[in-house]
Amino acid sequence: MILNILLDFGITSYNNKNIAQHGQLLKKHISNIVGLKFLLAGIYAVVCMVTALIIGYKQVQLHLLAFLILNQFLISFTLYLRSNISGLHLFRTDSLLSVLDRSLMIIICSILLFTNITHHTFKIEWFVYSQSAAYLIASAITLGVVLARTGKLKFYFDRKFFIVFLRKSYPYALLILLMSFYNRIDSVMLERLLPDGKEQAGIYAHAFRLLDAVSMFGVLFAGLLLPIFARMLKQKGDIGSMVQFSFLLLFVPAIIISLSSGFYDKEIMLLLKYSHTELSASIFQLLMVSFLGIATTYIFGTLLTANGSIRQLNWMAVVGMGLNIGLNLILIPHIQALGSAWASLATQLFTAVAQTILAVIILKLNINYRLIGKLILFVCFVFLAGYFSRQIDTWYLGYATMIATSILFAFISRLINLKALAEIIRNDQQA
Repeated sequence: MILNILLDFGITSYNNKNIAQHGQLLKKHISNIVGLKFLLAGIYAVVCMVTALIIGYKQVQLHLLAFLILNQFLISFTLYLRSNISGLHLFRTDSLLSVLDRSLMIIICSILLFTNITHHTFKIEWFVYSQSAAYLIASAITLGVVLARTGKLKFYFDRKFFIVFLRKSYPYALLILLMSFYNRIDSVMLERLLPDGKEQAGIYAHAFRLLDAVSMFGVLFAGLLLPIFARMLKQKGDIGSMVQFSFLLLFVPAIIISLSSGFYDKEIMLLLKYSHTELSASIFQLLMVSFLGIATTYIFGTLLTANGSIRQLNWMAVVGMGLNIGLNLILIPHIQALGSAWASLATQLFTAVAQTILAVIILKLNINYRLIGKLILFVCFVFLAGYFSRQIDTWYLGYATMIATSILFAFISRLINLKALAEIIRNDQQA
C-alpha cells in the first residue's frame, strides 16, 4: 500500500482536477497516460518484489504478493479511467463503476463460500484470485466506457510528455505518499516494534478494517466532490454553500457512526467473533472517533486539492506523519496496539483541524458559528440517545434505536437537508 505511490504518482488526482477544468484534453492525453501507467506498473512490480525479498518474504508470501501487485495495478488503472469519467461530471456512470469490482468480488466469493463447487475449505489464495478476476472485469468495462467517449486507443510512450505530466502530478503523489504513511504505518510499526508484533497487529486490524470499511463512503464522496469543486473554482462560483452542503452530508453521519460504535463497541466485536474482545473494543472505539477527522479531511482536503493548494497540504501531511510516527514510537512499547489507536486518533484530528483552517484562510470561507452550535447540540443529542438506548435489554434493538433517533433529529434540525442532495443532483444533471 505504501509503495502504491509508484504505481500512480499522483496521476489520478491531477487528471481528475485537470479534466474537470479542461474536458477537451481527454482525447489528447489518454493514449500517453495509459502508456505511462503501464510503465509505472513495471517499476512498481520490481520495487515491491525487491522490497519483499529484503524484508524476508517466503515463497508463499511472494506468490500472493505477485497477485496483489497485479490487483493494485488493476485498481489504479480503473481509478485513472474513472477519473476521466468523473472529470466529465458523468457521476451516475462513475457511481455504478465505483461499486462494480466489489460487487463482482462478492458474487465470486459467495459462490466459493456457499456452494460445494470447491469441495474444500475456503483458502486465502481464492480470495486473492477472486479479487483479480473482479478487478480485471471491472477494468475492462470501465475502459470500454471511456473509449466510447474517446474513440480508438493507441499506446504512446512520449518521453517529453511523461516528464511534463509527472512534473505536474508529483506533488499529488507526494501528498498521497505522506498520507499513506500516517494512515497505514501503524500496523507495520506494531509488527516490528513488539516481540508479539504479529498478534498485536492482528488485534489492531480487527478494528481498523471496520474503520476502513466506513471510510469507503468518504472515499466515494470525495471522488464526487473533487471535479465539482475544481469546476466551481475555475468558474469562480459560490463554493461556500457547496462546502457546507457536502460537509454536513458526510460529517453528520460520521458523528452518528462514531458515537454509536463507541456505545456498542464490545457488542460489535463479539458479533464479529473476534478474539481479545475487550482490547479490540477499546481500539475500535478510538478508531471510530478518528473517523470524524477522516470525514473532515475528505471535505476540506478535497477542496484544497481542487484549488491546487498542494504545497500547503504536503507540509500539513509531513507534520501529520511525524506526529503519527513519534506517538507510535512512544506509545507502542507501553500500551501496544492501543497506543497505535491513540496515535491514529491524535493524527487524524490534528490533520482535520489543520486542513479546515487552511481552507478557511486560503479560500476565505466564512465561519458559520450558528452551524457549529447546531453540531454541538447534535452531538449532545446523540450522546443522550446512546445513553437511553443502553437501557433496552436487546443490544441490537438499542443500537438501531440510537441510530434511528439520531437520523430523525438530524432531519428535524435540518442538519441533513434534502436541498443539499438536490444541489448535488443538479450538478450531475447540468453536466
